[in-house]
Amino acid sequence: MAIGGAGAAIGVGLIGSKAVEAVGRNPGAFGNILTLGIIGMALAEGLGIIAYLGGF
Repeated sequence: MAIGGAGAAIGVGLIGSKAVEAVGRNPGAFGNILTLGIIGMALAEGLGIIAYLGGF
């Protein structure tokens, strides 16, 4: 469970950092980048939740 949670946290951090980097390069694409970032973070968190529930 801990490895699944750590993996989800690392994934969310990487997605967030790359989204900020992409907005810095192209501020006009902020809306699209935000949408894709939120979807990616939700999928990473979902895998963390599945790992947590699988431990029981």
